This record gives sequence, C-alpha cells and structure tokens, in this order.
Amino acid sequence: MALALLMVLVILISSGERGSCAVVQFIFGDSLSDVGNNNYLTKSLARAALPWYGIDFGSGMPNGRFTNGRTVADIVGDRLGYPRPPPFLDTSLTEDMILEQGVNYASGGGGILNETASLFIQRFSLYKQIELFQGTQEMIRTKIGREKADKFFKDALYTVALGSNDFINNFLLPVYPDSYTYSSVGFNNYLISTLKAQLTMLHSMGARRLMFFGLGPMGCIPLQRVLNSGECQKSTNKLALNFNKAASKLLDDLNAKLPNASFNFGEAYDVVQDVIDNPIKYGFNNSDSPCCTFVKGKIRPSLTCTPLSSLCTDRSKYVFWDEYHPTDAANELIATVTMKKLGLKPVGT
Repeated sequence: MALALLMVLVILISSGERGSCAVVQFIFGDSLSDVGNNNYLTKSLARAALPWYGIDFGSGMPNGRFTNGRTVADIVGDRLGYPRPPPFLDTSLTEDMILEQGVNYASGGGGILNETASLFIQRFSLYKQIELFQGTQEMIRTKIGREKADKFFKDALYTVALGSNDFINNFLLPVYPDSYTYSSVGFNNYLISTLKAQLTMLHSMGARRLMFFGLGPMGCIPLQRVLNSGECQKSTNKLALNFNKAASKLLDDLNAKLPNASFNFGEAYDVVQDVIDNPIKYGFNNSDSPCCTFVKGKIRPSLTCTPLSSLCTDRSKYVFWDEYHPTDAANELIATVTMKKLGLKPVGT
C-alpha cells in the first residue's frame, strides 16, 4: 500500500511538471483570429465589442471574435487537442496561463505591414505582435529559466494568419501611399519580403512548427461585391492568388534554409471559391451577402454588426457573418479543408 501511494505521488508530481510546460499554441493574425485583443484597444475602430458578435459562442455575448461563433484557429486547435490561447491583452493573463494555454496576439486590422489599416487608429501589426511575443518570452524565462523556456517555445505550435488587410485596407484604398507607390507585382514582392523577415525572426525566437494560412477569394467578400454591382472583384481575387503562390514558395524556401524548420502553408482558396459559386452543394443557401445586416439588408454596406442590425433566419446557412468575415459554419468548413491539405488529424484518429 505504501509503495502504491508513493508511485501515485511520483506520477502526480511528474504530471504537474509536464503540465507547467504543456505544448501550446501562439497565434498571430488579424480579425479572422482575434479573440479579444482589440476589445482592450479602446480607441480602435476595429472592435467586435457589440451584439450580435459572439451570439453562438459561450454565453452568447461579444467576446472579441469577429464572427457569430468560432474562428478557424479555434476549430483547428480544438481538433488537434490544444487549449485555446487567451488574448494577450486579457487583464487576467499570467505566466502560469501562458505555460498552460499559450497566447493569442491576433488583432483586428492587423497586417504584415506596419502601415496597414492605420485608419483604424489602434491595431497590432505582425511586427508589433512579434514584439509582444518577445516580451512574453522574457516573462517565461524569468519564471522557469532559460533552458526550460527555450524547450517550451520550440515545442509550441505557431499559427500565423494575415495578409488580407494589407490589400483591402491598404493597397486597394487610395488614401494609403502604398496604393500609388507600388504596382500589384511590386506590392506583392514588398509583402513577401517583409513576411520573410518576420517568419525568420520567429524562427530565431524558437518557432519550429509553424502554420501560415493563405488568403481566400477576397474579391468575393460581401463588401467587395456590393461595391461591384453584386459581382466578385476578379482583380482582387487575382491579388490573393498571387500572394498565396508567393507565400507558399517562401515557406518552402525557409524550410530549406532554416534549421529544423517545419513551416507549412495552409489554404482553402479553391474550396471557398467553390462554396461561393455553389453554396447549395455545401449546405449553404447564401454566399453573397452577410447574415448580419442593417434594416434587413436594405442598407449596404453596413460594415459592422450592431445591436440595431437584423440577423438572418438560419446562421448555419450563410457563408458570411458580416461584410468581411465568415460565419462559424463557414469557418468549420475552412478548418476542415485546411487540416486535410496539411495532413493534420484530429486527436484520437
């Protein structure tokens, strides 16, 4: 009996040590991955702080996600068995929470470029998110020591998902200098060279397993369609395709160059385009307008969802939640396709 109790004690102690350095996620991105950071940026014009955001998540109250339910990162992480990382700006965030859950730095309006979405006043660019991650590393090193911290960060999964704001809220808007400084090819090269420096920096900080999510058909989001007589903006979609091609090659190059790097490119462009073209085939009945609209869709674009907005009858049948962002149902489809392409399998399979 004494031996058995001793063995149980040893197991509990060792489990506690492992639990203090669990394998977690660090998420970098924009509004497609934000889980509340922008809600703490009180001057930001990109916040999901009002109903009906979050109506199908938890208590049904706004939680900082720019959709009615889960993000793609939520769904992928859940299926892979990772804890959901809290937002970096969560006032209750502690070193122990970081060790057990990781951190989400994603910020609505965030871009690869620092100048992207400056009209939103407050948002974290990818460079800023990496700077915040650097501060996180210093906290953890102080907590558990450099050797354990280095292992903790090398074991973690890194998710990076942004780039659409660099086009939608920068290059395609004439109020930004980049829109008339660069050609489409030149701007894409500028984005990719910046992204290369950022991903290389993350590698130098310990990132070994990293997923980068490509862009969907940006020209088919409701905002782009309503500004183009209801049709997808083909030129905008071409920008996304060219970016995806260059980003995929970049990750291949980094894998060949950076020691022990396993950087994967995940995208669901073709399937999302097919969903938009053939929604019934995938169980949707609307793929061109948002579920959340003002005066039942009579005033467009409504840009954001508010308490005065009207909701569609069945949210699971709509591809888009607002003028920019997919619904929970669409995010689930995107997550499924992305995981299949990357060969990622849910826990227990």
